[in-house]
Amino acid sequence: MSPTDDSPGDDALAPPAPGDDRPLLRVSGLQKSFGSNLVLDGVDFEVRRGEVVALIGPSGSGKTTVLRSLNGLETPDAGTVTFDGGPAIDFSKPVSKADRVALRDRSAMVFQHHNLFPHRTVLQNVIEGPVHAHKVPRAEATARADALLSRVGLSEKRDAYPFELSGGQQQRVGIVRALALQPALLLFDEPTSALDVELVGEVLLVLKELADEGWTMVIVTHELAFAREVADEVLFFDGGVILERGAPKTLLSHPTHERTRRFLDRILRPFEG
Repeated sequence: MSPTDDSPGDDALAPPAPGDDRPLLRVSGLQKSFGSNLVLDGVDFEVRRGEVVALIGPSGSGKTTVLRSLNGLETPDAGTVTFDGGPAIDFSKPVSKADRVALRDRSAMVFQHHNLFPHRTVLQNVIEGPVHAHKVPRAEATARADALLSRVGLSEKRDAYPFELSGGQQQRVGIVRALALQPALLLFDEPTSALDVELVGEVLLVLKELADEGWTMVIVTHELAFAREVADEVLFFDGGVILERGAPKTLLSHPTHERTRRFLDRILRPFEG
């Protein structure tokens, strides 16, 4: 898209520029329990700028809790999260409001069920965060939103309400809303799981384009063919730990852990035998 006088230039639509070679995100020893249910039991991983990391595994294995912890929506019981070489947030100590704000300023999350405000238009949904959380002038936020809606083919829906959109269109608006915050890290929690089968492809195409452009992403997904094509690393979760990690073509084709093999057999070969 060519910028116009009243729309943002390419920099407003591009991922944050790379810095030095330090990991953008470092997670160490993350632990979380809900009552007696241990959900995360010492999770460690790193994400470098421009990487796509896919989290796979059975339901209840801790994947979504990791994302929510990175976005400040959950508070782990222990462990550290370090963004961009800055000071580590240590969850074994009380977490300050400033630390929570720092997490949300650096990342943006796209949920399974869109989570759009039903009483606001598409445009109003997209500019809500930049205007009210980041104090971006409304005119600038609107120009950025229009440019982003154009790039995902939703310009004509800017004044529509969520109930007037298909599920795929709502999820694309959710992605635009995250991009409008210009985060360092994009978090996706099963972004296609609530969609009809015929709508999955349009959302996955947007995610692939973002990956090709260099956005840094952590994606919880059961779309293993998509993970194989787009991810730089796949982490297999089970029982609150990462049992196996590796390049997608290796892990998804030749897993070394028996539990990973059983999971992949159920997903990839459900009708064999």
